[in-house]
Amino acid sequence: MSAGPAEGGRPPDTARLAISDLKISLGHREVVSITDLRLDHAEIVGLAGESGSGKSMTTLAILGLAHTIGASVTGSIMLDGRELTGLTPQALREIRGRRIAAIFQSPSTAFSPVHRVGTVMTKALRLHGSARSEAADRAAQAMRQVMLSPDLMRRYPSQLSGGQLQRVAIALALALRAEVLLADEPTSALDVTVQAEVLDLLRDLRDSDGMSVLFISHDIAVVAELCDRVAVMRQGLIVEQGPASRVLSSPANLYTAELLESVPKLPSRG
Repeated sequence: MSAGPAEGGRPPDTARLAISDLKISLGHREVVSITDLRLDHAEIVGLAGESGSGKSMTTLAILGLAHTIGASVTGSIMLDGRELTGLTPQALREIRGRRIAAIFQSPSTAFSPVHRVGTVMTKALRLHGSARSEAADRAAQAMRQVMLSPDLMRRYPSQLSGGQLQRVAIALALALRAEVLLADEPTSALDVTVQAEVLDLLRDLRDSDGMSVLFISHDIAVVAELCDRVAVMRQGLIVEQGPASRVLSSPANLYTAELLESVPKLPSRG
């Protein structure tokens, strides 16, 4: 398999995250083949496509976790010019969380049900080198950044709403001072009001903190609302990519057009 041509890509040395010639296989079956995908500094790129198109598999490869589901990875994944594929597990652990963080559709899975959320946050910070007092201060500051009271750190995951837990997960990425956030369907389990709040928060992180966000979603309407650029994925291939305003208003690929057609439209008022 081979991916479609890139559009509007910048040279790899200017990209915060640069993926090239990436192939992910399960046994002898190639499930993802990406020729070129880039995420620039302070940019939100949408990776859109139906369930099973390879979006989440790509996320696992970036995190260095594809092997946990039996997948093999070849090709290049570079973070600020540093090659990630082939790094030792220890080197990847140091990058994962501290420089590349991830949030997922069900934030409750990121938190142990038997530990208070603040304990999880401070433990993660200490694993990445923070002293105990510094970890507590950074966690509290990050909670305020996502408009949550630090008092919520005393609660267990079951005592927080889905929207609050998603914000805590984002706060942890902030506290770790991650440069890249992989957001894998982070709003699909939330109601419309809370979804809008999380999207606003991601925009703020891009604008105020310079964070780069790879936003993975099957919801093309959300991608259109949030993202600067979009890459459309189908059956493991990127079939079209470019500025969101262009791709989503004048798609060059039939599959992209079909995705746009599937977005519910309000009936016109006679």
